[in-house]
Amino acid sequence: MDLSIVISLYNEEESLRELIEWIRKAISESYLKDKEYEIIMINDGSTDGSWKEIETLAKEDEHIRAISFRRNYGKSAALFEGFKAAQGDVVVTMDADLQDDPEEIPELYRMIMEEDYDLVSGWKKKRHDNTFTKNIPSKLYNYTARKVTGIKLHDMNCGLKAYKNEVVKAVEVYGDMHRYIPYLAKNAGYGKIGEKVVHHQKRKFGKSKFGIDRFFNGVLDLMTIYFLSKFGKKPMHIFGLLGIISFLTGGFITVWIIADKLISQAHGLKFRPVTDQPLFYLALVAVVIGTLLFMAGFLGELISRNSQNRNEYNINKTIR
Repeated sequence: MDLSIVISLYNEEESLRELIEWIRKAISESYLKDKEYEIIMINDGSTDGSWKEIETLAKEDEHIRAISFRRNYGKSAALFEGFKAAQGDVVVTMDADLQDDPEEIPELYRMIMEEDYDLVSGWKKKRHDNTFTKNIPSKLYNYTARKVTGIKLHDMNCGLKAYKNEVVKAVEVYGDMHRYIPYLAKNAGYGKIGEKVVHHQKRKFGKSKFGIDRFFNGVLDLMTIYFLSKFGKKPMHIFGLLGIISFLTGGFITVWIIADKLISQAHGLKFRPVTDQPLFYLALVAVVIGTLLFMAGFLGELISRNSQNRNEYNINKTIR
């Protein structure tokens, strides 16, 4: 199999037939017309007639394979199942709302196969979305993601992407981590990540399933994945360090307050009782927090060392 096109969808009944016809046209009119391809459609618990439409389309086109969830699990779950089912050497993902242009597929395929990219992400340089709810949050989100991940992509959350098959098999997409597949791929050792400006269409049917809240959720997910990638297998390196800093800071302040009181008392100078100083209690709190952080790191190490995947590594090549 040369190409797999993975499409996750939720309540997109009106756009499905037009999308499939557009994909067929884009492939048949390009150099991909002689390639073997499949279209994998994942129905993420749609409550409209999306699945019936998919069944009809699948009877008309042998290239279509489909999976349907009993309820809505989210885009990450849909992509996970799509990646698991994909057999093509190149895997292209796209949304079903007709905002992603299938005519970009041949060039994305070429960049993977000829330029040897592990992953190529689309960049909707000119967007046709609401400026306040989509464009501005998207720019802020992508700026933050570039700074944290070190991946210079302008549109990390673009649904139109192409991957080597081995990349989608190496990453585990869960929760809302579909936003950070490039970062997951980079952490798995696939660092040749490219970008292509893609044509963005105005939504033709229905309305967007995402609001401004995805910006805040995206930042929280970014913090989670950054922490897991940096300290997932060595929690003591973060908790232990913070615990030591907090413990030593609190301990030093406590000793200094007590010593200052004793020295003043010995020289007959006016002094303030230790227990009357708020700083003393803050110092004790710092000592307690430091101890708890250190213990959290210690427990994290125990859990990590008993994890079944503690010695799982992505091996690239071997000889004999």
